[in-house]
Amino acid sequence: MPHPKILFISFEFRLPFSHSLKEKRKPLKSLKERLKNKFNASVAEIDAQDEWQRAVIGVTLLSTDHAYLERQYHLLEQFVQESTQMELTDIQQQWL
Repeated sequence: MPHPKILFISFEFRLPFSHSLKEKRKPLKSLKERLKNKFNASVAEIDAQDEWQRAVIGVTLLSTDHAYLERQYHLLEQFVQESTQMELTDIQQQWL
């Protein structure tokens, strides 16, 4: 039986237009839902929950196929860059 591979990706954003936590949550919630639906991924806000103009979300993908996860990573990165008004400031990936 092949061993599962887990890919964890963190995305850090700057939200210069946000002046409250409420203003921050709307675009963040939308992006999280779209990532869950499009990539069948686990998605959560993992840092900066109390900061108005900064957000960090974590995305986890699971598969037995390493090459598939690599392709998904590139598609996910492109999707995030094209589909949000938030400024992407950092991306990190980690294999678990």
